[in-house]
Amino acid sequence: MPRASKPDSPDETSTSSARVGKLITSDAESGADESTSEFDAKRFLAEQTGSPGVYQMFDQSGEILYVGKAKNLKKRLSSYFQKSRLGSKTLSLVARIAHIEVTVTHTETEALLLEHNLIKQQRPPYNILLRDDKSYPYIYISTEDDYPRLAYHRGSKRRKGKYYGPFPSAGSVKESLNLLQKIFRVRQCEDSFFRNRSRPCLQYQIDRCTAPCVGAVTKEQYDEDVRHTQMFLEGKEERITDELVKQMDAASANLEFEQAAACRDQITHLRRVQEQQVIEEGAGNVDVFAAAYDQGMACVQMLCVRQGRVLGSRSYYPRIKLEDDIRQILAAFLPQYYLAHDGREFPREIITAIDLGEDRKLIADALSEAAGHKLQITHQVRGGRQKWIQLADTTAQQNLTGRLANEQHIARRFEQLQETLQLEAVPERIECFDISHSSGEATVASCVVFETAGAVKSDYRRFNIESANSGDDYAAMREALTRRYTRLQEEAGKLPDILLIDGGKGQLSQAEQVMDELQVFGVTLLGVAKGTTRKAGFETLYLSEERDSSENDSSEKNRAKNKAKEFVLSSSNSALHLIQQIRDEAHRFAITGHKQRRDKKRRTSTLEGIPGVGAKRRRELLRFFGGQQAITRAGVDELARVPGISRTLAQTIYDTFHDS
Repeated sequence: MPRASKPDSPDETSTSSARVGKLITSDAESGADESTSEFDAKRFLAEQTGSPGVYQMFDQSGEILYVGKAKNLKKRLSSYFQKSRLGSKTLSLVARIAHIEVTVTHTETEALLLEHNLIKQQRPPYNILLRDDKSYPYIYISTEDDYPRLAYHRGSKRRKGKYYGPFPSAGSVKESLNLLQKIFRVRQCEDSFFRNRSRPCLQYQIDRCTAPCVGAVTKEQYDEDVRHTQMFLEGKEERITDELVKQMDAASANLEFEQAAACRDQITHLRRVQEQQVIEEGAGNVDVFAAAYDQGMACVQMLCVRQGRVLGSRSYYPRIKLEDDIRQILAAFLPQYYLAHDGREFPREIITAIDLGEDRKLIADALSEAAGHKLQITHQVRGGRQKWIQLADTTAQQNLTGRLANEQHIARRFEQLQETLQLEAVPERIECFDISHSSGEATVASCVVFETAGAVKSDYRRFNIESANSGDDYAAMREALTRRYTRLQEEAGKLPDILLIDGGKGQLSQAEQVMDELQVFGVTLLGVAKGTTRKAGFETLYLSEERDSSENDSSEKNRAKNKAKEFVLSSSNSALHLIQQIRDEAHRFAITGHKQRRDKKRRTSTLEGIPGVGAKRRRELLRFFGGQQAITRAGVDELARVPGISRTLAQTIYDTFHDS
């Protein structure tokens, strides 16, 4: 398969790509101004070949715009430069093209594989991009153990045993583990916990484990429960039920009524599961895909079916730039989903809600090659499989409708905020800061970002406050704002339209000073403080007077003239609801960071921060004094009596606990 980088050897360099290289070089040598010259499409297309291959489009700055594949490069590239029948999205792409690089491949399948390698490496802005870096969870059975355990697993499959899945979400795994625990009572505890039991744990008391840790079950019976668990995960419930019915009859005939009752309860659970899972029909490992598209946004719904059982579903909202119908979206999404993610498990069959047309065979061949086994893509199915498609299609439509409604709802709140604050334009970006600490301990500042589409969690930031005095919220706010906007200034980052401060006049004043010192203008500063009742809906807002670059006098006298405007909004005002939503998110994010930092600090002994006191000396100190409290009360002479502690080190330890 061709490499993603440009070929170096004559054998690897295609005639077409070499000609393109000469074309660009000749333009530069002729003295053409690359920043102003237009792309000569006619001349470029005249040099192209009818072979399959991959093309890369670049803008004038050399940044990648789009990567595509073609069965016939000349025909495909010519379609971008025809005078009519081009959509507005394609026209905007073509207008930015400065040059195109072409790599010829032997087959269209090779072209598709190369295309998605390049998309994964370069992440072009006009291609469908799928951000799905998380590995999928599995159910793991440690079959090598004497008494195997069931466990949740995510990541590489290094341990010996059997893995069942993948499941579309952690929730579906936990739900399945909970069900298996009720029916078959196979242990799910950690090995360290299992090996050190002297009596049964709570799981045995509530009838969710047979307590193999203390020998409450025979090895043969436990192995039988493990075998039934594996059969259940393989979709063989009917066979398990038949076996349990025979065991129940045999136990009844032998007057073993407790054993018969246990079998009866298992059968009842299995029957109930079969009644609830009406959609479980058919067999095999299948992934089902449906898509919905509206108002420039797409939702792709994936239904995960293993051994005929629907394990769950997952929604994806890929970034759409050029595609504008369901067939194009699915045809672009499927290779991205399977090829751009290392370690993705390939099913034997993929069912799509619509026909992918001529792309169907191409994608199936490429995925078969990547999977190492035959993989087919179908769309005409019947019976239970048709129900899967209907389920995926309905879910995609509902999820897209809900997402659009949420985004439109937030967008309307942004418009209301513009009217309320009397801004010249609708704000596109709001950043909110909050401070969290416990009596001054482990102070953390949070920064959350909202745009008209909702929260932008990739831009969230936390700041561990070090320089501010304990409990000084003003100084903490000042440090967080200084660090945030100094970095944005240095990196030419995106500034917010509104800076929202969780606090009153004092915190807002700190924000004004920081923005003046850093010469950051054009940002509206808004403080939100709890009212006298400290209840939601009664907040007091403080709007800083508008500042611009012509008023760069940051003196206290000048700021005193521009007092913040204080006002209260109606509890039914949607602008206030937006402010509350963003403020609460900043509060949540700050508290989470503070708790993590505080817990980490409390788990760490003060001794660990003393220079010269390693693990061995800490152990000797604790053994000698019996605990850290006794160490803090000890004098230098007592500390020096500990083996391995010199008088100099003893003085250092003493000073650590008594400097304050």
